[in-house]
Amino acid sequence: MQTDLDRSDVRILDLVQEHGNLSAAELAERLGMTASTCWRRMSRLEETGVIRRRVALLDREKVGLNVLVFSQVKLTGHGRDALLKFEQAVRQHPEILECYTLMGETDFLLRIACRDIKSYEAFFLDHLSRFPGVQSVHSFIALSVIKETTALPLSAGPKGTPR
Repeated sequence: MQTDLDRSDVRILDLVQEHGNLSAAELAERLGMTASTCWRRMSRLEETGVIRRRVALLDREKVGLNVLVFSQVKLTGHGRDALLKFEQAVRQHPEILECYTLMGETDFLLRIACRDIKSYEAFFLDHLSRFPGVQSVHSFIALSVIKETTALPLSAGPKGTPR
């Protein structure tokens, strides 16, 4: 469910996406509003789930995760139980950074981070290929990252979103 956001909310969210460690007082100062107003708005955005959490973004390669793999997974069956078992297996492995359910020939798309090709091979053979219901896996190694962001394009939002 979409939350109604006004211009001030969008300004707060844009700044928080870029600088998640700022306090409400620091945000307020940068945005030209009172600290109490900013704090109330931040609290509402957190309570309504617009801001799910604030985290530190790590450099994948600087922590030794040099290989990024995208894996397309097709399951043998598509019943609710088969999907749930696969999803449970995915959640147990921190190497899998993201998992999306897809429509079409591929059932799931995974984004996986590993130290190197050998560690992906071990992960694939020991885990991914053995997940419940896996029929096939097609994996692609990313050679380089052209664009990578966690910031949502609020200024290009859906019709009705303040700009």
